[in-house]
Amino acid sequence: MDSISRRSFFGQATAGLAALAALGTAVNAEAAPASLPPFLYTPVDWKMAEFNQLLKHPARAKQLYDVVGINNGAFLAHIKNSLDGLQLGFGIPADQIKIVSATHGPSNLLNFDDYIWEKYQIGAGLKIDDPKTGKPATRNIFYESPHGNPPVYASKDPNNPASLYHDTSIQALQRRGVQFLSCHLATESQALALIHIHKLTLTQQEVVKELQKHILPGVLIVPSMVAAIAMLQNEGNFAYTTI
Repeated sequence: MDSISRRSFFGQATAGLAALAALGTAVNAEAAPASLPPFLYTPVDWKMAEFNQLLKHPARAKQLYDVVGINNGAFLAHIKNSLDGLQLGFGIPADQIKIVSATHGPSNLLNFDDYIWEKYQIGAGLKIDDPKTGKPATRNIFYESPHGNPPVYASKDPNNPASLYHDTSIQALQRRGVQFLSCHLATESQALALIHIHKLTLTQQEVVKELQKHILPGVLIVPSMVAAIAMLQNEGNFAYTTI
């Protein structure tokens, strides 16, 4: 389908901005709207076997980031700092470090690819500009590494900004073993918001399925992030961090 025009997006300012609460603050609490269909907790959209493997990960250092706000992707730098500190500061081998990014609420939108960002004008809605254009982002600016794919770094020196140790892209962090999670419940709420903003005739389930079809590679969907966080803390022994 063609991308929805910015004129169409902003022409619905009053209703659209109100609905963006579901993309932003309203989703923080992950309160399920009354209209949610019964398929919400049917375990067909996530991979429990992979989540159970994550719970049982044998790494020496296991850290869980509870991420709600996007804040220009500041949490990605925090995750990078954890990786660098554990590996370079405490001398823990890279394969003995496991960090999970529990992205829910507004940050759940960082789990989707450029198609979704362009079609639904996510950057315009969340007031996130593309540094390459200075205009509302029509691509997921947090995903791709600025060093290419696969990335090629000019230096291996941790003190050099051109090294892996300064790359805060989702792509680079995934390569370093970070597991990003997507909240199914947040996706449900955000689908409703997108339907309202863009006056879509699609059903909530159709939009949810489209969003999940365009989830970033390697991202693991969980039914409810607040529940997944409890599991990771209690059964997985992940150290909890919120920012």
